[in-house]
Amino acid sequence: MNKLLLTLLSICLSAATYAAPKDYSYLYKDLPFKMEKVKVASFPNRSVNLWDLNIKGDGKTMHTAKIQKAIDDLSKKGGGKLVVPSGTWLTGPLNLKSNVNLCINKGAILLFSPDVKDYPLVKTTYEGQPAERHQSPITADNCTNIAITGQGIIDGNGQSWRPLKREKVTDSQWKRLTGNGGSFRRPDLWAPAEKDYARPVMVHLIKCKKVLLEGVVFQNSPAWNIHPELCEDFIMDGVEVRNPSYAQNGDGLDLESCRNCLIVNSSFDVGDDGICLKSGKDEAGRKRGKATENVIIDGCTVYASHGGFVIGSEMSGGVRNIKCANSQFSGTDIGLRFKSCRGRGGVVENIWVENIAMINILADAIRFNLYYGGKSAVEELADGTKRPAKIASEPLSEKTPSFRDIHIKNITCNGALRALYFNGLPEMPVKKITLDDVHIKSDEPGELIYCEDIKMKRVTIDAKNGKNLPEYYCKNISKK
Repeated sequence: MNKLLLTLLSICLSAATYAAPKDYSYLYKDLPFKMEKVKVASFPNRSVNLWDLNIKGDGKTMHTAKIQKAIDDLSKKGGGKLVVPSGTWLTGPLNLKSNVNLCINKGAILLFSPDVKDYPLVKTTYEGQPAERHQSPITADNCTNIAITGQGIIDGNGQSWRPLKREKVTDSQWKRLTGNGGSFRRPDLWAPAEKDYARPVMVHLIKCKKVLLEGVVFQNSPAWNIHPELCEDFIMDGVEVRNPSYAQNGDGLDLESCRNCLIVNSSFDVGDDGICLKSGKDEAGRKRGKATENVIIDGCTVYASHGGFVIGSEMSGGVRNIKCANSQFSGTDIGLRFKSCRGRGGVVENIWVENIAMINILADAIRFNLYYGGKSAVEELADGTKRPAKIASEPLSEKTPSFRDIHIKNITCNGALRALYFNGLPEMPVKKITLDDVHIKSDEPGELIYCEDIKMKRVTIDAKNGKNLPEYYCKNISKK
């Protein structure tokens, strides 16, 4: 009887968590590009609870096979909701299937195994390139109409995978985190195992359509946290994405070669880029030729990260028709971050950023860097890495990246090391950028290098050290 009551209670809780599809029509009002409305996932009124499988969420017993079978069976019956009730549910990697809503209830933690042996090597991609890596904790491949919803937590046990750099942690953190085995690759680099593993992203969604992530906390990933790739009609709403600030490659969301997407009302506190748009890397990305396009980001908060809103550096398939608005960044390394390098190719264009508030930005409020080499902006500034102002031009080719037609409006930043840092290529300057109603308080004004057709209207930079914004090898810089 007690078990029946608990099951009924869990079903009621899950029903309250996942209600009827929301109305997102307000997001399309006055949109500066054409975009069809994103299709929202919906599911039949069918529910299975893990308690029905005679298993316990004790945090000790592995339940991989039974959870996977429940997903498979639910999909074969036409779909529905798989409820993860309160408790800690230990599992190995899972494959989500079409028409299944994985609902993590309040009070529930879906905890992935810390044992690397539970994750077989698979052929996949990483950083825009074909790769062989360990299977992701959650994978969905060629699925339609899927969701991960609820108010619980998905934890990837990332500390069992990630290396740790000494400079990223305090003395007490270093002592605690390296005190449980593992090995030192060098005095300032520790890893949790004797060998290096091809760490997986935590949630990998590949060629899926009608995807909903709602309400759940995604945390502690082995590498990137959430990685939709080649997906359509993707919605992320009210999600919390967390990683330690020292998490190596601990990105929040990496949206790669996806179209028709909504990222709304979500928060990110991570160890690398927060909200990042990508589209493949170098020749492989150009050959695939799938842009990330038609994306609305609205009402999001980014805390610790290498960048709040980021495009690149893997953008070889192009990024276009993007709006990022009504969001706030607190304590990020960079606020708005655009990055690439020679060899990438690809065009980033028709980007609209507006109504962004920033505070305590550790490096640059707005940064374009076409010489990205893998380091964070804070790491570059700490080791004195700089590019000379005058650089030899190279012939234009398909390998030349381009950032153009980017519109930045109504931005405030209270505290940054530099206000603006635009560093283009001599053969392909950063061009056609508009800054309107932008107000930044910083230590340094920054600088513009190899830029063209930059329009600044109602832009104020209140810098402690210098009033003028230096320009090097620039053309048509307009300030009003």
